[in-house]
Amino acid sequence: MKRLIEKYFQQWKTNPKRKPLILRGARQVGKTYTVREFSKGNFQYFLEINLEQNKELLPLFENKNPQNIINELSILFNTPIIPGKTLLFIDEIQKSQSAIEVLRYFYEQLPNLHIIAAGSLLDHTLNEMKYAMPVGRVEFAYMYPLNFKEFLQSLKEIKLIELIDNFSFDNPFSKLIHHKIKEYLRLYFFIGGMPEAVDTYNSTHNLIEVEKIHSNILTSLQHDFAKYGSRKQQDYLRDCLHYSANNIGRKVKYVNIDRSVQSSHLQLALQKLEMSRIVHLIKKTKSTNIPITQYIDHYTFKPVFLDIGLANHLAQIKLIDIDKLITDYEGALAEQFVGQELIASSPFYTEIKPFYWVREAKNSNAEIDYLIQNRNQIYPLEVKAGKTGTLKSMHVFLAEKHKETGIRLNLDTPSYAKSLSSSVRINKETKELNYKLISLPLYFAGWITNMDI
Repeated sequence: MKRLIEKYFQQWKTNPKRKPLILRGARQVGKTYTVREFSKGNFQYFLEINLEQNKELLPLFENKNPQNIINELSILFNTPIIPGKTLLFIDEIQKSQSAIEVLRYFYEQLPNLHIIAAGSLLDHTLNEMKYAMPVGRVEFAYMYPLNFKEFLQSLKEIKLIELIDNFSFDNPFSKLIHHKIKEYLRLYFFIGGMPEAVDTYNSTHNLIEVEKIHSNILTSLQHDFAKYGSRKQQDYLRDCLHYSANNIGRKVKYVNIDRSVQSSHLQLALQKLEMSRIVHLIKKTKSTNIPITQYIDHYTFKPVFLDIGLANHLAQIKLIDIDKLITDYEGALAEQFVGQELIASSPFYTEIKPFYWVREAKNSNAEIDYLIQNRNQIYPLEVKAGKTGTLKSMHVFLAEKHKETGIRLNLDTPSYAKSLSSSVRINKETKELNYKLISLPLYFAGWITNMDI
C-alpha cells in the first residue's frame, strides 16, 4: 500500500540540509509500515528499534555520544550503521525523553546519517519534557489515515485520480464518472482510511471483516487510556471519545457530555484526545483575512474524529447494505469527511487545521462549516450531504465580510457561477449581494486548498 508521504520521504532523503525526522500521527495510521516500505530500495541497510518493545535499550540513550550509540546498536543488531547507506528508525520514541533530546547531537555530530523517529503518543511526551525540544536540530512530518486520494490509489483507480488532479471548469465533467466516484466515496464513508481496514476490504471485500478491524483499532486506542491517569480520568476520556464521534460538526458543550462532571475535567480529557490525535478540535475564528489564526476562540470548538470509519463504528452504524443506508447522520458524515480531508491535505511538513465561523446575533444567526485558506485568500466553505440546500449562512458571511466568492461541497457535478445575487437581511437592514459560487463534489475536498480558484 503506497502512501503519498513516501514522496516527501524521498525529498527528505536527498536534501543536503536534512535533519533527523520525527514522524507524528495517531496509533495505527501506518507510520511504521510506511517507513519500512520507504527503506526498501532506498537504503543498503535498515535498522528498526522499538523503544516500547525493547525497553532494555532505554539506558543507551542516556549516553549523549551518537557515535557510541550507533556502535553499540550495530553490534547488538548485527547491522552496519553507515551514514548515507543506513536508515536508522527509532519507533515509539516517546518512551524516552533522552532519545528525543539526543537527536540534536546526531544532527550536529553525524549529519549524514538518515534517522527517522516516530511515536503514537509523542505529543504527550513533547508536552512534558523537562528540557527544551532540540529546536532547529530536528524536523517534523505529519501522518494521517489514508485520504480519499490514497483510498482510490489502493483500489488502483489511477485514472480517476488523474482526472481530479487535472480538473478544469473549462471542460464538462462526465456524469457517469461522477457517479462512479460517488460510489467509491460512499464506500470510503464507511470503511474510512485506517490502513488495516482498507487493506482488509481490498483483500476480502467483506465489510463485516472491516467492522472487526474497526473494533480492534478502537479497543487498542482506548487501551492507551490507562497511560493517562486515574480510572476516573480514563472514564472521562471514553465519554469524550464517544461524544466526539456522535457530535461531529456540533459545538462542544460539556454539559452534554456529562452534567455531573466539572467542565475542567472534560476539557482536559478532550485536550488529551487531541494530543493523541484521536480527535481534532476545529476552533471558531473571527479572522476573515490572513492570518486566519489571528482571532481564534480557543474555548469554542467542534470535533472532527480521527477517521470516518471509526466514527461510524462508535455511532453503531452497521456496515450492511451501505448503498441503501440513509441516516440522520449523513450531514455529520459529510462534515467529518471534509474536515478529515482538509486536515490530511496539509503539506506533510506542517500541521494545519481548518476553522469555522459563527455569527451569533438576535434573529440573524449564521454558521460557516469551515473557513479555508487557498494561497493568501480566505474562503467560506459550506458542506451539503445531498445535491441541494440553502446557503443563507454563506450569504450572510459574504455580505457582512465583503467577500465575493463562496465554495460549496455537495454531491452534484462541478459548476462555477460567476454572477449570482441574493437579498440578505443583517441588523434589520437588507443588503443586495452579488457573488460567485464555486460548487464542487464532496470528493474534491482534499484537493480544494491547492486548486487554482
